[in-house]
Amino acid sequence: MERQRAPVTNRRYRQRRFWDELYRREGAEPREWLGGLARFLPQLQPELRPGDRILVLGCGNSALSHDLHELGYSDITSVDFSPACVAAMRARYAHCPGLRWAVMDIRALAFPDASFDIVLEKGTLDVLMVEETDPWDVSPRATAAMHRVLMEVSRVLRPGGCFISITFAQPHFRKPHYAQEAFGWSLRHVTCGDGDAGTFHYFLYVMRKGQPLDAPDLALGRRLHQPPPPPAPPPPPAPPDDDDEDYLFAIQL
Repeated sequence: MERQRAPVTNRRYRQRRFWDELYRREGAEPREWLGGLARFLPQLQPELRPGDRILVLGCGNSALSHDLHELGYSDITSVDFSPACVAAMRARYAHCPGLRWAVMDIRALAFPDASFDIVLEKGTLDVLMVEETDPWDVSPRATAAMHRVLMEVSRVLRPGGCFISITFAQPHFRKPHYAQEAFGWSLRHVTCGDGDAGTFHYFLYVMRKGQPLDAPDLALGRRLHQPPPPPAPPPPPAPPDDDDEDYLFAIQL
């Protein structure tokens, strides 16, 4: 009788189980990748208006949403893949009526088109790249996952809305993914962290929906989907040596 093989655990299920277990251990105690809001608030404030409807992608147990709420931004929806995380954050910030939390996959946002003025992510998209071994040669799988998320971000942004991405990913690695005509937005970035002793630089990318990409960024985005150049041909073989004379006998002493 043939032995029955156990079913392979679904990849998305494994990811959700990992984050659920992590947040059950940590609870809702804030943990900040890239530091807290105060670190990059000067770069964020020109893009934010008090009445904006804000979506925070992959909130985790970051205090970012709450910190924005404390500054007077009163319409904030935060989503995360982990039910345990969302439950913990709802309980922690139950006293903040302007904060809403939802379990959601950022690759398939359950919001109508043009729902938000601002979409904000801090280190969430970096998760899509954690299995990549060469940042210069991102796999088709990771490229497709990034494109799918960004299409969803563009869809839920209102015309004139802004997508803000905060990450350690340097422009030559991240800009090609953001600079796609299909998203219908412009792109600029700011390098942050100068003068912070002992810290790495981080980068803030701002994409404004309804504005065109600059020509250099447009060319950069198009190169992302071009096939890689063919490998260089091997060098031609060395020509045969026609001199049969032993070189030692040719030495003049």
